[in-house]
Formats: sequence, structure tokens, C-alpha cells
Amino acid sequence: FGFKHKSMGSLNIYLLIIIALNGLISFKGFNDSIFFEKFKFNVGAVKAGEQYRNISAGFLHADMAHLFFNMFALYIFGPYVIEHLGANHFILVYIISLLLGSLLSLYFHKNEPHYSAIGASGAVTGILFSAITMFPEMELYLFFSIPIDGWVFAIGYLFYSIYGMKNSIGNVGHTAHFGGAIGGYLLTILLATEHVMSNPILTGIIGVPIIALFVLMKMKKI
Repeated sequence: FGFKHKSMGSLNIYLLIIIALNGLISFKGFNDSIFFEKFKFNVGAVKAGEQYRNISAGFLHADMAHLFFNMFALYIFGPYVIEHLGANHFILVYIISLLLGSLLSLYFHKNEPHYSAIGASGAVTGILFSAITMFPEMELYLFFSIPIDGWVFAIGYLFYSIYGMKNSIGNVGHTAHFGGAIGGYLLTILLATEHVMSNPILTGIIGVPIIALFVLMKMKKI
């Protein structure tokens, strides 16, 4: 999935701080393998007590392309969340989504001590889903050319993530993405209930893949 929105984002101090932290920590990791290994997400290390990795891994990236894509998505969708939820809640959604992404990854890969992951994708997916939950009919563009409503993108993205989680597709942290989406979706409903419930049908539809995931987990199908 690729996307863009008709209007570009804009920088403010909170968004700038998050982007700067990602950049500085990622560049440190690019050039310092010991630092990178110490702060990346690793199931064995987290289970051994290094809980800080659940957060620190979200500020490391594999390369410039990985960093750029995540920060570009944050630049596009972050302003929606800041404007309509406020800066403090933007930070809350970002951190909780990052944490839930790590925790869901830990749950799904708990028997894989060598499983590792990095990147802000869980947090950024939370911000994306926060924006879509508030504005489900916002127009996005798949592959930068195919127009699609935000709620349709959200459903497709989550079902694809379930498929990716079940089949271990690509070198992609599908579980972190899904955990982040859960964080962004649920926190936005909690923090902007009146606004979100002005369109209850689409709000509920966006949550269908989340329910599907937990049903599949209960049935031990994933």
C-alpha cells in the first residue's frame, strides 16, 4: 500500500520534536552497531527484563528509506491529530500505539527469542488510524494515483496485515502495524467520542478487522 493525501502536512514543534528524535536516534544506530543492538526490539531480551526496548526500538530504523517513509507519513497525518485532539493527545496516541505494536509483536512471537524489529511504523500507523477514525471519508491515493476513501484503505490495510501475520510475508512487522492501528483507533474513540460518533457506521466498520483478529486468535487460527 502507498498513499498520499490531497493536502500536505505542516510542521509544528511537537511534530518536529518527534521527527527530530527519530532522525537523531536512527542516525546514531546507522553508525553504531552496539547502540543499535542494545536498543532494538528483541523478544529474548525483552523477556529477560529489558522492557525499554518496547519503546526504544520505535526510534531506530534500518536505513534512510525506512526512516523517510515513516516520517513522511507522520508529516502528512500528524497535523490532523494535533489539530483535532491536541498536542498532548497526539503524543499520547503516538507512544501508546508504539507500545501496543511492540506488545502485540511480543505476544505473537513469544516463542521466537531471536525475533527482532525496529522502526516507528507502529506509532505512525496509530497516528494514521487516528486521523482516519476522525475523518473516515478523507481521500487517500493508493500507489499515489488510485483514489480511495480512508475507511476503505484502513479495512484493506488491516486485513492485509492479518494475512501477513498469518503467513509471515516479507521483512515487515505486520504485528507492530496492527498493534499501532488498534492504539490509534481505540484512543481516538475515547478522546474524541462525540466527533467520531457523528459517523458511527464507518467508525464501527473500521473496527471489523480488529474484531476479526481477536476471533482468529481465540480460534487459534493465527
